[in-house]
Amino acid sequence: MAYGERDRVRAPLVELADRRALERWAPADQDVVDEARRLKERALLDLGMSHSAIASWLYSKCHHQIPTTAVDTAAVLASGDGTCLLLYNPGFFAGIGQAGVRFVLFHEARHIVQRHLFTDPGLRADPVFTLACEVTINHVALARLGGGLPELEGERVGVDPRRVHGLYVKDLEEQGLEPLRYEEWADTDLSVYRELGRMRNPPGTGDAICVHVALDGTGGGVLDQETVDRIGNEVLRSVLLAARRGDRTARRELLDLLGRTGGAAESVDRVWGDLGAHALRGETVRTRRVEWWQRWLVDVLGSKLREGERLAYPKKRGALLAALGHEPMLSRQGPRRVKALVIALDTSGSMPDGVVRWLGELVGRIDGVEAEWVAFDAAVKPFRPGEPLRGGGGTSFAALRRHVEARAEPADAVIVVTDGHAPPIAPADPDRWIWLITPGGDEWPERRDPPMACHRVRPPG
Repeated sequence: MAYGERDRVRAPLVELADRRALERWAPADQDVVDEARRLKERALLDLGMSHSAIASWLYSKCHHQIPTTAVDTAAVLASGDGTCLLLYNPGFFAGIGQAGVRFVLFHEARHIVQRHLFTDPGLRADPVFTLACEVTINHVALARLGGGLPELEGERVGVDPRRVHGLYVKDLEEQGLEPLRYEEWADTDLSVYRELGRMRNPPGTGDAICVHVALDGTGGGVLDQETVDRIGNEVLRSVLLAARRGDRTARRELLDLLGRTGGAAESVDRVWGDLGAHALRGETVRTRRVEWWQRWLVDVLGSKLREGERLAYPKKRGALLAALGHEPMLSRQGPRRVKALVIALDTSGSMPDGVVRWLGELVGRIDGVEAEWVAFDAAVKPFRPGEPLRGGGGTSFAALRRHVEARAEPADAVIVVTDGHAPPIAPADPDRWIWLITPGGDEWPERRDPPMACHRVRPPG
């Protein structure tokens, strides 16, 4: 999605999703490329340190950051192979300087995320909605980053939200209608979109738009919505976890984005609800399928049960290589061994039945996992899902640690459901432990050094 194009959008000179073609394209003099790369790296560092957790996480997923004159400004693309690319014109970055590069990268990061949130194709294809997004993104960027719009050779690049508001006010006053003040007008993406729709002649988006509007079907690039959705969810999930752990920048930015997009449409509310972001505002929203802690547990558990490596012959790829006259080759895949999982339930705490039921369903869906269920207080006892939990005596995490570490077969992962109220422990392999803390409990495991995977849970709906 290229920033700040003016007038007619030109077709890219090479296929933007073709990394090799982009890398072969002579971008600029080496001095200009080096300067642009330095500005880009410094801007990304600034964003990650103090300005934008969303931009920092997004660009960490752009493994290919390519200087190229195939775009006039800068673009973030979700390509058809499931990856993201950051493309930037070296001359443009060198021309707008440090503050300008930071502004453009912040702008493009917000565009990717908002494209993910507003998944309705009709809405995304509406040029008035595109202009509304440009307005709100630049409004936030100007407020958060300070300064003004980027300037290239003395001319401002990008949509000026106050200029668009001025055109809106003039249009409505000529109709005898009452316009909104700037602060109310720029409140959300949908407020700007709605108010621009009241104009007889909304400003043309060709004045200074992002090229992503024209890339679909032009041969200039691939906008893979599946990749955008996946990466958008990963970014928002990571920022939400950082916000819950006390990162003020992440919390402030996520609340701002939630306020500017929440209530816009059922699909947007569903994304926020599935992520559990409303909890940052003290609200509890029941989602369609799973709570945020369930998504978190699936992600963390998947990393604990990651397969090792073995050599195997890839049949499809091998047949293709043979057809092309190449020698067959082996690839590395995970072994088929059964994974060992321990699920430990604290009988002294308030144990929501829904959590136990859901854990049983989750384990039943994981192929190749052998689970040991135990209940514990001061001692460890075998447990089967469906049995009542009966507590007695105090809680001892040390007893559980001794049980886990004395197993003949080491556990690949240990899930502990507890209120956390007992003397802390230091397991021999803390990376394998996952702590689910019931409401009102103590999240001490994530405060340990090194911290262990820890999250507060609530009963699934």
